Amino acid sequence: MVLFRMELMRTWYGPSDGEVEEQVNDRLSFSRFAGLGMADEVLDSTTLCRFRGALVKSCVYDRLLLEVNRQLASRHVMVTTGVIVDASVTDSPRRPRGQKEYEVAEDRHEDEGADTANARLVEKPRPGVDTEARWVKKAGKCHFGYKRHTVVNQNGLVIAEETTAANGSDIKHLATPLEKAGLKQGTPVMADKGYDSLENRDTLSRMKLKKRIMHKAQKNRRLTERETAVNKAISKVRYAVERTYGSMLRWFGAGVARYVGLAKTHAQHIMEAFAYNSYRTPGIIVSNCIE
Repeated sequence: MVLFRMELMRTWYGPSDGEVEEQVNDRLSFSRFAGLGMADEVLDSTTLCRFRGALVKSCVYDRLLLEVNRQLASRHVMVTTGVIVDASVTDSPRRPRGQKEYEVAEDRHEDEGADTANARLVEKPRPGVDTEARWVKKAGKCHFGYKRHTVVNQNGLVIAEETTAANGSDIKHLATPLEKAGLKQGTPVMADKGYDSLENRDTLSRMKLKKRIMHKAQKNRRLTERETAVNKAISKVRYAVERTYGSMLRWFGAGVARYVGLAKTHAQHIMEAFAYNSYRTPGIIVSNCIE
């Protein structure tokens, strides 16, 4: 628990592992939050790094988020009458730079008992480049990194996260985060027109969830008045997920990958969800008490 609280503080305030160790040693508020007394020894940054790696290897981050959300729901903080699905790009600073370099490799094939060598070009791996990240063009700009597919409730609290390479299509990644969320039957699912496809509507029907996907105009087919009205109604509710992404960016410096690899970036996304939900919880409790 001490290590997890240190990891949460690292996500909140953005320091490195070593800086978190120094802050817990130096600041009474940090040490109290970590659950350490004046005479307790602070765990070093290496232990914190190994702890994070063990959680990533065990693939427990999604289950931890689900358990914390269950506790919030038991205290009537995580109330879910509908969910919103959206995606956002997390840029990786470990992008490839310069021109690609190739080396000649030889493939040996057996042809009627005789060996023949065929030369082919293989791209050289470049040091410092995140090989699991991919390029995507969004709003006219090219991004290299990953994409987070997020499910939030009507208050913007994060219910589930799914992480893919940046070139992962939104249309193809709707079912997985919804399955992680474990929603009740009949829960309305709202999404923008980027998720509008027959496959996704069939997926929601199969999961017995209410379809609230914005309609997309097709070639030689304009939206009807009813479809336009539905889009306007959904857009008035979808602001919650945009607020969640904007708040994570402003408060925790989200949107930039701190680690290398898909699994570690997914762990970062989950920790940002922890940080956001815990940051918003006091305000929601006060609001519920006033109501």
